[in-house]
Amino acid sequence: MGLLCLVVIVVAVLGFGVSIYNGLVRARNAYRNAFAQIDVQLVRRHDLIPNLVETAKGYLKHERETLEAVISARNNAVSAQTAASAAPGDPAAMQQLSGAENALSATLGRLFALSEAYPDLKANQNMMQLSEELTSTENRVAFARQAYNDSVMAYNNKREVFPASMLAGMFSFGPAALFQPDDPTQRNAPQVSF
Repeated sequence: MGLLCLVVIVVAVLGFGVSIYNGLVRARNAYRNAFAQIDVQLVRRHDLIPNLVETAKGYLKHERETLEAVISARNNAVSAQTAASAAPGDPAAMQQLSGAENALSATLGRLFALSEAYPDLKANQNMMQLSEELTSTENRVAFARQAYNDSVMAYNNKREVFPASMLAGMFSFGPAALFQPDDPTQRNAPQVSF
């Protein structure tokens, strides 16, 4: 009888441990999936930028430096996105991605501010369509980032509470980093108006 009680207790403890482990795996997969949604929107954003620059290039012949800065910032953001996609939630990768996206937003802001001085560019139908698509994409990135950050918070909470914290440490469930702008002024989507 005593042996049967011991077996039942051991099975119950193991079942509880497996349940906690599976919960940690589900939470980790949820934030990785949420990052994949950001990744889709960032690819869309990065794909729109060369078209935007190409459209503006004909009008902004004397502003080559700004156009090159936008392309350079876009290329840096694509590299950072690739690194973050390989390790979603990794603090260093998320910080690099955040910095690259902030730099891209700043250079895009300069491009749009500069384009205000060119009425023909401002009235160009292609430019208007691209800027509208970019604005829509910026909103989608913001929503995807919020969903990702919510998933990261749920995962981090799950891995830090007792008794899950013991299993998280034993099975290397490390903390996941939020995806947020470094600069508080970058928390809003860039204003695009034509």
